[in-house]
Amino acid sequence: MQPRLNPYGTALGPKFVKNIVSANRVVADSTLPAATQELVKIRASQINGCGGCLDMHTKDAAHAGETAVRLNLVAAWRETTVFTDAERAALELTEQGTRLADSAGVTDEAWADAAKHYDAEQLTALVSQIAVINAFNRLNAITRQRGGDYQPGQFG
Repeated sequence: MQPRLNPYGTALGPKFVKNIVSANRVVADSTLPAATQELVKIRASQINGCGGCLDMHTKDAAHAGETAVRLNLVAAWRETTVFTDAERAALELTEQGTRLADSAGVTDEAWADAAKHYDAEQLTALVSQIAVINAFNRLNAITRQRGGDYQPGQFG
């Protein structure tokens, strides 16, 4: 698989990415736990088949101390014992928010479960994180950006 386009080599691409990165920084500086932020990025990237984002976020999470067991089990989080109830709620919201066209959207049950674990600021950060990673996934997947060469901290 070869990349279709290098969006970072165009006039528009770096400007667009700079704004998505800025939005991501707002979420990164929020009170939503950093581990939850990475789990959300990983799960959405798995669903969207984004090798570049999976490469980045699994490596960044491991570099930050996330365990290999948890990283290896994100895709099967429902069948595991290694995630907290709050993380499970975030992963469910991530799945439903990423697969909007495949269902009736985010269920009231998924939202209520997330709201049991996160306050309004954290819910805003969680929804924003889901939106940001889906934007990055789509940019990378559509243009076939490949994963494998990322080094933790490479982009900042």
